[in-house]
Amino acid sequence: MQKPIMSSRRTLLNRMACGFGSLALSGIAGSDSLAAVSRFGVHLNSAVTAPRAKRIIFIFMQGGPSQVDTFDPKPALKKYHDQKVEFLVARTRKRSKESVFQSPWKFQKQGQSGRDVSALFPHMAKCVDDFCLIRSMHTEGVAHGPATLFLHTGATNLIRPSMGSWVTYGLGSENLDLPSFVTINPPPTKGGPRNYGNAFLPASHQGVVIGKQGNQIKNLSNPSISGAEQDRQFRFLQEMNRVQFENRGSAVDDRLEATIRSYELAFRMQQAAPSVIDLESESKSVHEMYGIGEAATDEFGKQCLLARRFAEEGVRFIQVSYSDLKATPRWDQHSNLKQHQVHAKATDKPVAGLLMDLKQRGLLEDTVVWWGGEFGRTPFSQNNDGRDHNPNGFSVWLAGGGIKPGMAYGETDEFGYNAVQNKVHMHDLHATLLHLLGLDHKRLTYRYAGRDFRLTDVYGRVIREILS
Repeated sequence: MQKPIMSSRRTLLNRMACGFGSLALSGIAGSDSLAAVSRFGVHLNSAVTAPRAKRIIFIFMQGGPSQVDTFDPKPALKKYHDQKVEFLVARTRKRSKESVFQSPWKFQKQGQSGRDVSALFPHMAKCVDDFCLIRSMHTEGVAHGPATLFLHTGATNLIRPSMGSWVTYGLGSENLDLPSFVTINPPPTKGGPRNYGNAFLPASHQGVVIGKQGNQIKNLSNPSISGAEQDRQFRFLQEMNRVQFENRGSAVDDRLEATIRSYELAFRMQQAAPSVIDLESESKSVHEMYGIGEAATDEFGKQCLLARRFAEEGVRFIQVSYSDLKATPRWDQHSNLKQHQVHAKATDKPVAGLLMDLKQRGLLEDTVVWWGGEFGRTPFSQNNDGRDHNPNGFSVWLAGGGIKPGMAYGETDEFGYNAVQNKVHMHDLHATLLHLLGLDHKRLTYRYAGRDFRLTDVYGRVIREILS
């Protein structure tokens, strides 16, 4: 005999005190409601403007790739190689004479746009006409920890929400069967969970961590019971959760509600996620495009392909991190700069494959792809054959929805050390990315501890010159 259920899942969620469950259910119930959630945002309708893109894929090169060895060639480095030149050193904040260090790699103009790309990236060089290269980035924090936190949260020390959390807070989800914010292989150090955390935003906006190849999501299926029995058990559990929630009164924080909603999401993910993370369903030609099956590129290729599959399914913010469990980030070459070649080989083909795949599927039109690290590196040597951290001037690139393709924006000085023309602060980059998603960075706020917080704090401007 079947046990009675106290109420249906729809009734349960509609009765929940804070209304988030009801909002999610309205999205499940009909396409019109889901469109409303996607278009106007879950929490702050007034911050939403006309979007140019629906989602962001952030390809995080942890450790700081050298701008003067990748996308910002500087003839002065060859001219003054091994000579002492005075610099204001970021790490010490003192002026000192340092040995100029020329790039070990040659640059060549690529594409119809004629952009200079290092020999490190032969595959990305073929896509240069699709992205906008920003050569005048500067940021806060000279150590990896603060700079990585600033990249992700807009703050070096205070606990603030990550950018992915702000995006989902402002826009909600396009696919309520999957998380709206996914982080693939996030670095365990240099900020760790704070890099994808919700901080003081509602707990449901924290990023969902996916393993390197998507195979670390556990309990996606439960073959021991039927779907009907699982649904009955789930609804009974949610009813008990609701009773507990209501009994705790208005003083309850959002963690319990987030836990209840996580069960709802997990239940739906059991139906949707297995097919999304099944990379074997892709054709051989797609695998080859990403370098899957090749020793150097297999790991990162699978992560990039997984990002495309999540983008197809409507995930709002997808981060792919080139990182590992070591204390020293992969691109952090204080000595033996030629190790850059190992990391470039591991990432070049997968990233180019992602761009080409998105483009041929029509997804690049409404997807922003963002490539970059937490800072750049010095034009002078460290330990004879390495480079130190440099937050004063470095390069990132953007491609896709709303970005003007094939252009370069901003410049560093003759040595590639300081941004000097059309400078772009990390706050400016954040503001621009939010703008592309249809979010006004000045109005996307959350009141906490008596203050209205935002991702860009009290700074930031939209870089309209790079918008198409």
